[in-house]
Amino acid sequence: MSTIAIVILNWNGRSYLEQFLPGVLASAGAAVEVILADNASTDDSVSFVEKTFPTVKVIRNSTNGGYALGYNEALAKVSADYYVLLNSDVEVTPGWLEPLKALMDGDPGIGACQPKILAYHDRQSFEYAGAAGGWMDVLGYPFARGRIFETCEIDHGQYDSVAPISWASGAALFIRARVFHETGGLDPYFFAHQEEIDLCWRLQAAGYRLFACPASVVYHVGGGTLPKGNRRKVMLNYRNNLLLLLKNMPYGRLCWVFPLRYLLDIVAAYRELAHGNVVYWKAILQAHAQVWCWLFSRSKPGAWPPKRIMPPDGMYAGSVVWEYFVRGVKTFDEIMEKDLSSPSKSQ
Repeated sequence: MSTIAIVILNWNGRSYLEQFLPGVLASAGAAVEVILADNASTDDSVSFVEKTFPTVKVIRNSTNGGYALGYNEALAKVSADYYVLLNSDVEVTPGWLEPLKALMDGDPGIGACQPKILAYHDRQSFEYAGAAGGWMDVLGYPFARGRIFETCEIDHGQYDSVAPISWASGAALFIRARVFHETGGLDPYFFAHQEEIDLCWRLQAAGYRLFACPASVVYHVGGGTLPKGNRRKVMLNYRNNLLLLLKNMPYGRLCWVFPLRYLLDIVAAYRELAHGNVVYWKAILQAHAQVWCWLFSRSKPGAWPPKRIMPPDGMYAGSVVWEYFVRGVKTFDEIMEKDLSSPSKSQ
């Protein structure tokens, strides 16, 4: 029987652990180990877990290296066939693990998958971070089945089919342990935000596929560590999306996509400044400064893809920015109708 390790990364998250860890433990079967990987918390979350949930193994990281380094350090100490990288602010549902495991057991070519992720505070809606499976457009903008930019759709079963995707959400990522280590794990420079997309891109460059498994359902609070609008969160999202392209996109496409994306970022920055959002403007400029520092630095930590490819699945041949902001198209299905050639294979 294949083994599963559910690894919850924690930083000062006692309230979430108290609320959601009992459900995780209740859903774990005999071959499932639940592990808390703590990123040098300063609250009492570790002592609380050790006293209240003695069956949970605790791994103490010496520093807060963010999502990426935190998981890399912890998973180097975990032995299992499958890892589940689970955010501390996720509520699981009974039987959520079985469909994910069955999907992976049935096809060794699948490197990772994700459940359907709904919003904890609006339980009929998809959640921002992954929804029903991640996609990407021609310019490298990530979106998802059920979530386009800030618009999260109501879930009425429209994405309840198992489907190939280009990235799986780090909020609840089910991945083969061997594949995680084979492909170099998460890039520590990303710290947090879009590091799972980088990992998923490398998985596909190594020949693995990714799937959404909507028979498994979880509810995600979201924004627990860095709330929406936080300057650091904005900076990380803009910076890491550009790094994602620089690391993984084929050079022939990168040579025109990167300048265009850079220009679009500048437009977004000054649009926010015109609306009085100085924090947002500064965050984007800071993101660009860090991209250039990274680009010209001699040492670029983190794993690199074996070859540069565009993800074979979950790719939209058009621009999601154009469809959303210019044409006013707000749902995944509507965008797919504009590009019948490639997206139809995932429906």
